[in-house]
Amino acid sequence: MTESPVHHESPIYRRIADRLRDQILSGALGDGDRLPGENALMNEYGIARATARQALAVLINEGLAVPKRGSGVYVRLFRPIRRHGSRRLSREQWAQGLAIWDSDTRGRSYAVDEVRIAREAASEHVGRVLGTEEVWVRRRRYSVDGRPVQLAASFFPADLVEGTAVVLPDTGPGGVYARLGELGHAPVHFSEEVRARMPLPGETELLNLPAGTPVISVTRVALAEGGVAVEVNEMTLDAASYVLQYDFDA
Repeated sequence: MTESPVHHESPIYRRIADRLRDQILSGALGDGDRLPGENALMNEYGIARATARQALAVLINEGLAVPKRGSGVYVRLFRPIRRHGSRRLSREQWAQGLAIWDSDTRGRSYAVDEVRIAREAASEHVGRVLGTEEVWVRRRRYSVDGRPVQLAASFFPADLVEGTAVVLPDTGPGGVYARLGELGHAPVHFSEEVRARMPLPGETELLNLPAGTPVISVTRVALAEGGVAVEVNEMTLDAASYVLQYDFDA
């Protein structure tokens, strides 16, 4: 005799999270709306506080909600940025005076802040790649639609960019790659390494990350003619804010 399959019902905290998620994705709860609190969920479903907390934690960990200390848990909807690995770095983009971020955001508003520019001793890794002991570094934070999404630190051989617009707050049309081109060192090849990890405390603060949100770490090396490295760019992306797109020929 064939036995009927046994169907196990999911835990109640997951069923509550599913109902709240449905309300968020259907638009019944919009970006910035306050979710029912622990007390409200306890009263509605007859559950313990720990169970209510688990239900809200599911949505927080999925990036659909964010807790605000002393206030509650709020819907956090954000249309992901589609980061096209090759198109955004094409010479046609920056040689025409367009910013790389124009390709990423496609008309959405973006801003750069927390800009810090300094000449420093190169770390062992950066110094080895760039073949130098001193670098100019540009650190900054990017926000899209008012939400912090990325931290970046670009390192350049100090002697190469000393006294140029690369070390100014405003690098001009086309950004640093256009300026490197004017110096005779236009990038002709890029290499990126991508990995996921949990954020450092400072990254969590600068990116305003909810608890449990991972980041995507991208390290890019820009190479000029002859395979000479002219930039190392270390980027930290809010994983919940991005879709990474790479196209390949078969």
